[in-house]
Amino acid sequence: MDICTILGGGVGQLGFVVEDLYKTMEGYYKRFGMGDWKIYTPLLKFQNFHGKPINYSARIGLSYFGNTRIELIQNLEGETIYTDFIKRHGYGLQHLGIYVPSMKEALENVQKAGFSVVMEGGGFGLDGDGHFAYLDTEDVTGICYELIERPKRRCEPEDYYPRIDN
Repeated sequence: MDICTILGGGVGQLGFVVEDLYKTMEGYYKRFGMGDWKIYTPLLKFQNFHGKPINYSARIGLSYFGNTRIELIQNLEGETIYTDFIKRHGYGLQHLGIYVPSMKEALENVQKAGFSVVMEGGGFGLDGDGHFAYLDTEDVTGICYELIERPKRRCEPEDYYPRIDN
C-alpha cells in the first residue's frame, strides 16, 4: 500500500510551528493579506506522545490560503512533536494535514503500511469529538503527516486576528 492510497484525499492543511503566534499572524496579514485568523488553545480529552499520556499546551491560529487551511502552532508548555521539530529543524513547516472521515479506519491503514502514531489528541469539538494523529512519516517522506478527523461542531475561538470588534 503506497502513501497516497493511505492518505487518500490529498493535503488540506499546512502546519507551521512558530515562535510567536501573534507576530506570525501579523506578518501574514500585513504582507499577504491573510486574515480572519481564529485562535484556539484547545482543551483535549486525551493527549499521547510516543504512546504515553502527556500534558501539554499549545495555541493555534487557523486561516486559509485559497482552499488550503494554514495552521500556526505555538507550543506553550510540555515536550511534544513540536518541541522535537524545533530542536531538529528550528521553526517552520512541520506537517501536512490530511482530513479523514474516520480516524479509526485511517489509523488501521497507516498501521498496515508500517507507520505509527507519534503524537495524538482528541476531544476538542463542542461534543467531545475531533481527533488528530501525527504519523512517523518524516524519515520516509521528508515531512510529518497529520491525520485530522474534524469535529462535527467546533468550539468558538478565544480570539481573532485581526481582532473583531463586538
